[in-house]
Amino acid sequence: MRRIGFRGYMIIAVIIAIIAVGILYFFNINRVAPTATKKTSGVQITQSASGQYQTVIKNGRYLVSAARGITATAEPNNLDVKHFESNLLGLAKTHFKTSQYIFQEGQYLSSDKVTNLLDRKSSSNADGLNPENNGKTGDSRNPIYVQTLTEQDFMTKDGNGLKLAGMVIGVAMNTQDEYQKEKYGATYTQDISEADRIAYGKKIAPRIIQQVRKQSGVSEKTPIVIAMYANASSDSLAPGSFYAEATSNEGSNLETWSDIDNKSIVLPKESTDTSKLGSDENSGFSNFKNDIANFFPNIAGSTAVANFKNGTLSGMNVTVTTQFYSQTEIDSFTTYVGQAALKYLPNNVPIRIVVQTANETQAILIRNVNDKTFTTTILD
Repeated sequence: MRRIGFRGYMIIAVIIAIIAVGILYFFNINRVAPTATKKTSGVQITQSASGQYQTVIKNGRYLVSAARGITATAEPNNLDVKHFESNLLGLAKTHFKTSQYIFQEGQYLSSDKVTNLLDRKSSSNADGLNPENNGKTGDSRNPIYVQTLTEQDFMTKDGNGLKLAGMVIGVAMNTQDEYQKEKYGATYTQDISEADRIAYGKKIAPRIIQQVRKQSGVSEKTPIVIAMYANASSDSLAPGSFYAEATSNEGSNLETWSDIDNKSIVLPKESTDTSKLGSDENSGFSNFKNDIANFFPNIAGSTAVANFKNGTLSGMNVTVTTQFYSQTEIDSFTTYVGQAALKYLPNNVPIRIVVQTANETQAILIRNVNDKTFTTTILD
């Protein structure tokens, strides 16, 4: 038998140590913290902060909607994309409590179904929600009223699984329809009156409910909330808003429509805007804007979008555009912006401030409702 010398023992010891470390590393990176997720019938449910929904993970990935982001035409105002979805989730919380329901991205309406629904009605597409093309141009044409649909599902535990307990369908309606008289030709804009938009939305809402209930897994008695959103015009600096909602508890019947008093305005307000909404906020923001402009002259401009619910400020998003290139300038300016914001901007609502050049984001400052200071992220 061949004897193993001291050097051989050292090599074996090193190999054993490497294997042990590898085993420990494997188990550490694959171990799921007990507070991170909970398994339910092959899916995982995330834990959530207070006031937020638990969400569904399947096969280690967030369960996304196949129909998300589908639109009838090019989105007229990019501000509406995020605002529409985030505000729809806020509206959902008034119907489905975060402590009782689990949120799931829409899983029942397929991409093909949503595409057909957003198309014009025709001999080959009886499900189309938008009116038939009458072949006319100008104000006499049939516009595209319905721009996009978003489905949100709300689940409850059912033994070891989940079951659908309710749905929210967001419907974004156009206030303007952009079109071309000929391919690659000039783009024209057709305004849609508020009265026509509201009437058409109420007309097609039962058809939407009917189509949703036809999908496998959705019962005739699944509660479905439908919420109508008015897109902003293409040149607006503020996003649109939800304006009405109704609930269907059975079949395609809808209960009485309720108005939603949500509105977003741009600050500083135009001199021609004589409405009282946002007057106090406008005064405070003007002082904030002047303060930071006087301290740092290399500022191209500052604007804010103030969001109101039932006439009360619910949040503010501020954009400050600079001409800074030095990192020390960005650091100093961001610190000063946070101090000025605490002094002049409302202290009882969430505020998000983005400092940017024309080409890149330089810093983000966020303050939630109960925070005393801003959390600042400076991008190198």
